[in-house]
Amino acid sequence: MRQDRSIVHMDLDTFFVSCERLLDNRLIGKPVLIGGTSDRGVVASCSYEARRFGIHSAMPMKMAKMLCPEAIVLRGNSGVYSKFSNTVTEIIKESVPLYEKSSVDEFYIDLTGMDQFFGCHKLALEIRQRIIKETGLPISFGLSTNKTVSKVATGEAKPNNQMQIQKGSEKPFLSPLSVRKIPMVGEVTYKSLCDLGIKRIKTVQEMPMEMMHRVLGKNGLTIWKKANGIDDTPVVQYHERKSISTERTFDKDTTDVRKLESIITAMAENLVYQLRRGNKLTACVTFKIRYSDFQTYTMQQRIPYSSADHKIIPVVMGLYRKLYQRRLLVRLIGVKFSSLVEGGYQIHLFEDNDRIINLYQAMDKMRERYGDRAVIRANGMEAKSISRWNPFTGEPPPLLANRRR
Repeated sequence: MRQDRSIVHMDLDTFFVSCERLLDNRLIGKPVLIGGTSDRGVVASCSYEARRFGIHSAMPMKMAKMLCPEAIVLRGNSGVYSKFSNTVTEIIKESVPLYEKSSVDEFYIDLTGMDQFFGCHKLALEIRQRIIKETGLPISFGLSTNKTVSKVATGEAKPNNQMQIQKGSEKPFLSPLSVRKIPMVGEVTYKSLCDLGIKRIKTVQEMPMEMMHRVLGKNGLTIWKKANGIDDTPVVQYHERKSISTERTFDKDTTDVRKLESIITAMAENLVYQLRRGNKLTACVTFKIRYSDFQTYTMQQRIPYSSADHKIIPVVMGLYRKLYQRRLLVRLIGVKFSSLVEGGYQIHLFEDNDRIINLYQAMDKMRERYGDRAVIRANGMEAKSISRWNPFTGEPPPLLANRRR
């Protein structure tokens, strides 16, 4: 007989804002916006006080300031947020047998079987209280039999609260909520559902599964299952040392600085693209160099979570310049990103304006359509190939595939 699962979803409330309030308590109770401070900037996070004015994340900062002129605008500090995130991660790691860090401020915890010894709700509550006590950060959680219902429950419990959905009550709990509450239903899908007259989850629950499949294809089936509280997705064990890397061994050892810097730039740029492609962020950059006498040196640097070219490539080049000895012939160079977590553009939104974000998205779309080297930096053009395996998709190195076409 299969044991009922107990899945907890924990989410730090308005994480960036909460971190800033710990540093400056004058921000408490005030409408706070974090993001690009120029008119072209975007909102990365906003307080609940600001949300009452209709402000939301990814909104242009100019529009947000028009909606709430009295809002306090902060540029943000990704290093501070990363440290708080790591502290919370350590508390969870010490407390549970299996957890998944799905983003810098979001966690799934599998407590299946723990009710025999302790009580799942009691344990989740104690973890939440410990996080609040040791960090001062507000955090909410949802507890149910699967990831989807727990995540939705967390959203309903906020701010700074908890909610448990008992087995068998998943459908009644979800029924009156907006279909927008279903994870994976974005703006485009929501509009498509609204066009069909579907605004509440109850309507999806009452529809035949085949109809959803016919209207929205494979996504329709997934949405139907989630709407009915069905989700067998496992909690994937979080491994902090997870990494991606690329190396290049030269056919002929070289001291050509221009060639070296061009290839390193191309390697780093391509690897950062793979981060974004896999919806990952890195917190540790490593550079490796091997000379003709086989002496090998590596150096690494911790960075705030990022998947942005202009944040990571300068770090790679800085490590290269510290390690490179001009008098020696170079045999191999390598770049590695580790301490990966799930996450897209949300971490560096508070530093970048919408122009930079749109540029990355446009470049990535071009690469997806025409190949990894469709868009490259000028100083990386001398790199003819990059040996690499895509760990997210299992695909062979696309640059080599491009050469065969």
